[in-house]
Amino acid sequence: MLRRHEIRDPHWERIEALLPPENTGEGRPSKPNRMMLNGMLWKVKTGAPWRDLPERFGPWKTVYSRFRLWSKDDVFQKIFESLSSDADLQEVSLDSTSCKVHQHAAGAEKGLKMPKPTKKSDFREGGATPKSTP
Repeated sequence: MLRRHEIRDPHWERIEALLPPENTGEGRPSKPNRMMLNGMLWKVKTGAPWRDLPERFGPWKTVYSRFRLWSKDDVFQKIFESLSSDADLQEVSLDSTSCKVHQHAAGAEKGLKMPKPTKKSDFREGGATPKSTP
């Protein structure tokens, strides 16, 4: 059964040749690239930790190792470039009001500390009187 985050046949046919060969003849037979890619897509879609990867994708360490290897070898970049070359981007528009930014990436300077709020009891220390009294 094909799930929402798994790659469909027409899409797989377009990128299959861009992936490294599955078996190099050394050691154990490797896991299928499609299964590994589906595991990576599940991880990206859900945002879950690698250790929570469902067993149907194989051992999480294997999927993670393949992900690291493909990242290092620019496999994802090659896939992106291949697929984006087909795109017609003449009518694409991006409105920045729809882009969400994490609160820590909202432009504040790093290391700034906000002043602590003062308490009414702070005014009485050192002989100072509250402003509300004459």
